[in-house]
Amino acid sequence: MGPRTEQKQVVLVTGAANGIGAAVAELAVARGHRVMLTDVDEAAVVSRARSLGSRAAACVLDIRSSEGWTRAFETADAAFGHVDVLVNNAGITHTGVTRDLSRQQHRDIVEVNLLGTITGVCTALERMTAQGHGHIINVCSMTSFLPLPGYATYCATKYGLRAFHHSVAIEERDGPLDFTIIHPPSTRTGMLEQEKADPACAIAFAEKSYAPRQIAGAVVDAIDTRPVEVVFPPLAGRVQRIAGVFPRLMRRVIPIAEARGLRQRERLLPHPGTGTGR
Repeated sequence: MGPRTEQKQVVLVTGAANGIGAAVAELAVARGHRVMLTDVDEAAVVSRARSLGSRAAACVLDIRSSEGWTRAFETADAAFGHVDVLVNNAGITHTGVTRDLSRQQHRDIVEVNLLGTITGVCTALERMTAQGHGHIINVCSMTSFLPLPGYATYCATKYGLRAFHHSVAIEERDGPLDFTIIHPPSTRTGMLEQEKADPACAIAFAEKSYAPRQIAGAVVDAIDTRPVEVVFPPLAGRVQRIAGVFPRLMRRVIPIAEARGLRQRERLLPHPGTGTGR
């Protein structure tokens, strides 16, 4: 494993045009790191990088593409030198219960959230091992512990990502790389706005949501501290992780949380004649 120092790093962030990825890039630059922002939305990610100054650059990346991953690393190498840290953050969801989603929507979620991230990890493994150091940070989800109604395939990808991440970390235990996985709860991004429009995703509103910058703080802190795994919030996240082990308990508790989420969602929706939420 690499030394625990607060040396400034070259960081490649996926899904960096908006949300958590953009917040990670901003905070990492503020702390003196150099950051290659990547996103499938080229115009948005280039604009974001320009706003961050000379320690930031950008390139387009569809994380499903192996060739795209190679280009992203090569672009970062050309701009800043070898990538020290990969932050796998990009992800998608399609809202709705399982029976209402098309086969293609299920496939989209798997191809981006799981297979795309796996492709990035495999690219990083080869390049970082060759350079003799590196740190892979996978931004996962608290749904990797809790199966939630309205998120079946999304949850499946996060369960799979967590298993993949820890399996790779164990395989590479004698190598030069560090591995961190971080599990955010509901975060106030465009994805949460998408979910607010669909009552099937009401459980996302059962608990307090977090600002992207709060999650970014944990991600950027992890560049220096290199924890094995981080859950949010620290105490409630540990309780949820334990609850996820017991299927009978989940079947009792999760419907209660879903009902609370429906009530909370109603409070957030605009009401006729006001144009604003309550």
